[in-house]
Amino acid sequence: MGAVRDAGVVVTGAGRGIGAALARRFAAEGARVVVNDLDADRAEAVADEIGGIAVPGDAATTVAAARDALGGTVDVYCANAGLGSGGSEAAPEDVWARAWDVNVMAHVRAAHALLPGWLERGAGRFVSTVSAAGLLTMIGAAPYSVTKHGAYAFAEWLSLTYRHRGLKVHAICPQGVHTDMLAATGSAGDLVLRPTAIEPEDVADALLQGIEEDRFLILPHPEVAAYYRVRATDPDRWLSGMNHLQRAWEANR
Repeated sequence: MGAVRDAGVVVTGAGRGIGAALARRFAAEGARVVVNDLDADRAEAVADEIGGIAVPGDAATTVAAARDALGGTVDVYCANAGLGSGGSEAAPEDVWARAWDVNVMAHVRAAHALLPGWLERGAGRFVSTVSAAGLLTMIGAAPYSVTKHGAYAFAEWLSLTYRHRGLKVHAICPQGVHTDMLAATGSAGDLVLRPTAIEPEDVADALLQGIEEDRFLILPHPEVAAYYRVRATDPDRWLSGMNHLQRAWEANR
């Protein structure tokens, strides 16, 4: 795939799950891949497997080290690291703050570090792993839903602001994916996400196809487009349907 062959790619949260699948797929397509993860052992394991470079640490501050590891240039940055915080409006403020920091501000900080170089050369690619929760919502997970809405909004803003200057942005919005994060969603995930859950490799395939077709919005679950359409055109109908799921979940907890 010409768009990523020989490209310098950074994938955050790549020690497992979707991030590891993205790292493997980019490497298979001939990219030079930096594997970032808070867990240094996991980052090293994936990097060794794919012939990549492990740069462990906080995703929010990894750009400089990743750029150095790639010889000075990052071509593709995958802001994949995320936090699946559950809870309601009553979740502790530190839970809300951490979700905001990881799911939104890490993307903002990465873009701030990368954009000067990308705009100067007129090329760069920013990939945001958002989740269908960023387009729709998720029962039982207010901090996650709200901050993923923020991540999607930031990806949109980047695209509309800089696309004429060579920046390409992709927002990946899957529903359930067989990862540790899905397992952590408990009964809400069992009800809403698990029945149609896909594999991390399916998400990677969808992204690469979206890159090839130069699409902003990437939906590994195509049915999300229909849900999003109803949400936009008939919000009361959509909210009633989601409330039905909420009540079903409450009745069976």
